[in-house]
Amino acid sequence: MNSVPPKINASGSRLPGFILAGTLAGIAVLVFFFNPATHKIYPACQFHQLTGLNCPGCGMTRAAYALLHGEFLTALQDNALFVFSMVTLALRGSWFGWNKLCGRVNGGFFPAKFLWLLLVVALVFTVLRNLPDFALLSP
Repeated sequence: MNSVPPKINASGSRLPGFILAGTLAGIAVLVFFFNPATHKIYPACQFHQLTGLNCPGCGMTRAAYALLHGEFLTALQDNALFVFSMVTLALRGSWFGWNKLCGRVNGGFFPAKFLWLLLVVALVFTVLRNLPDFALLSP
């Protein structure tokens, strides 16, 4: 007996999209005006505090600040995985939106295989950025 769970029917509601967009815009404004390197309003990385190692997210807020100010190379230095993830997200979002405009059927935003690949990449990135030979990946 292999039953499939029912799909969620969005019924055309755009409220979740507006809430998500508003939240992301608010976070972007906060990060734009308050430099993470000088303002202590951002939470510290618990993983880094406990282990002394860098997690895949360490340097992400500084990278976002640098991207919002047009400093691409600084953002890459702070967290290359975040920068490449943002580029991938923008490309996939554009493709998804284009298909929707053209009336084509979209599958999931990211296929499950891609998410597993992302998990492997994040784990490899985490290991590499904590090795002395790959110090350039550390924030």
